[in-house]
Amino acid sequence: MDVHVRDLRYFVAVAEELSFTRAAGRLFIAQPSLSKQIRHLETSLRVALFDRDHRTVALTSAGAALLPQARQIIEQWEAAQHAVAAATATQRRTLTVGFHTRIGRGLIPAVTARMGRDVPEWRLLFRQIAWGDPTVGLASGEVDVAVAWLPVPATGELAWKVVATEDRWVALSADHRLAVRTEIALAELADEPFIALPTSAGALREFWLGNDERARPACVVAEAETAEEAIEAVASGLGLVLLAAGNAEIYQRDDLVCRRVVGLAPSELAVIWRAGDDRRAVRTFIEACERCLCGPGTV
Repeated sequence: MDVHVRDLRYFVAVAEELSFTRAAGRLFIAQPSLSKQIRHLETSLRVALFDRDHRTVALTSAGAALLPQARQIIEQWEAAQHAVAAATATQRRTLTVGFHTRIGRGLIPAVTARMGRDVPEWRLLFRQIAWGDPTVGLASGEVDVAVAWLPVPATGELAWKVVATEDRWVALSADHRLAVRTEIALAELADEPFIALPTSAGALREFWLGNDERARPACVVAEAETAEEAIEAVASGLGLVLLAAGNAEIYQRDDLVCRRVVGLAPSELAVIWRAGDDRRAVRTFIEACERCLCGPGTV
């Protein structure tokens, strides 16, 4: 049975962390799923890769032998992906930009103008990616760069620069009891129902529920794959959703209101790319985002 590169990534994470719990957190997957994949890999190779009990995890001799080979295979596969992406991009001269929520902030016309001046042979194509993919389409190769909110998986495969910092606000239906307020304390939202990102969004889901600063996790009543789905759920009175201050303006409508939340650290908007992708078009896009959003007056 063939072994997938994904399985080798999982194996390397566990081997480096020597903990299924820490490895699962690093990979943004559930621990039971990780354990299942490692067992599948061991079955495929017909050998035990780890000695584990309730307290410790250690590499077997077979696992120790596999580790450097697995790292090399992963590196070779990543190099192959970059080579294919570069060859394809060179042929098409199209830079695909991923995003989860509408970008706004004057970014698209400013970046398009800069690209037109500096790399006129390239064109930009913008593609919305569902929240269920925390890499915003970069891991799959669907996009070349992305403009999205942190956090993203810190696996070493992605690089990013923060280009804007904005307060977190909350969107409520227009007839919600808190809609008359100008600001809302985080503690006042403790018992409110919330619309969440899919569980596959990992740490991004937790951040946009405010669970990083709540005394107890948010009460989740529904999940949404996109910002548009979440906004419709809020307008219908199903629940609340957190969003960045700039997005509060972008998604403004008559049947909902947005209010600043007091007691939450701000959100960070970043331009994100695959680590090691140093194509000129990618560098130009990154620089254009920085110039547009990191200038004087940026919140």
